[in-house]
Amino acid sequence: MSDEEYILRVEDIHKKYGNSEVLKGVSFNVKKGETLVFIGPSGTGKSTLLRCINQLTVPEQGNVYLRDEEVTNSGAGINYFRQKIGMVFQNFCLFDHLSAVRNVEIALIKVRGMKPEEAREKALYELRQVGMEEWAEHYPAELSGGQAQRVSIARALAMDPDVILFDEPTSALDPELTREVLEVMKKLAQAGMTMLVVTHEMGFACNVANRILFMENGKIVEEGSPTDLLENNESSRTRQFVGGLVMGED
Repeated sequence: MSDEEYILRVEDIHKKYGNSEVLKGVSFNVKKGETLVFIGPSGTGKSTLLRCINQLTVPEQGNVYLRDEEVTNSGAGINYFRQKIGMVFQNFCLFDHLSAVRNVEIALIKVRGMKPEEAREKALYELRQVGMEEWAEHYPAELSGGQAQRVSIARALAMDPDVILFDEPTSALDPELTREVLEVMKKLAQAGMTMLVVTHEMGFACNVANRILFMENGKIVEEGSPTDLLENNESSRTRQFVGGLVMGED
């Protein structure tokens, strides 16, 4: 497959914090409409990798390309790419002093230059897509964790991104709230949104992922379809890790 057929290319990403090498040369390509799920032990660099992709964290080495435009080393142009590469964080990162709809519309006004009435219409549309329109005028403190995370997903969607990065989006939620967020993400995947997801939710990974990438010690150890990786994989470490998740031990 030629480079032009990939929406995102990640090439040889290295990242250190002090003397600790967190990422040790991570490379992969993503086709439009794919959902990639990253699994692996805590501290192995999964979240750092997502942050390197949209340059919230700057890697020491390596390159990221979105539709053959370089994201790394883009300088002042990074804000353009951050509109195209949305991010949903573990802890929602909503503005506490703004209502749900204002949280969604503020970047449309300040970054994309939309008129307020146009931004409001777009924000309400995206809240409707995640089942949160009736909560539009509520503030984050009035929302459950699952509702707050759905607002953060609407905020990412409002920028019409090419790719959305999900950094353990359900790890702060209890099981019932986790299900409602995962259902929204499943619908996005079915609608063709390109997504990179760091998660321990193996049910989601098995049902939604096109590919699962197992990371350990700062590298991608193994990747493949859910069937290949979870049923036919040759790596005893991958089997051990997944087995531990299933049993609630990891």
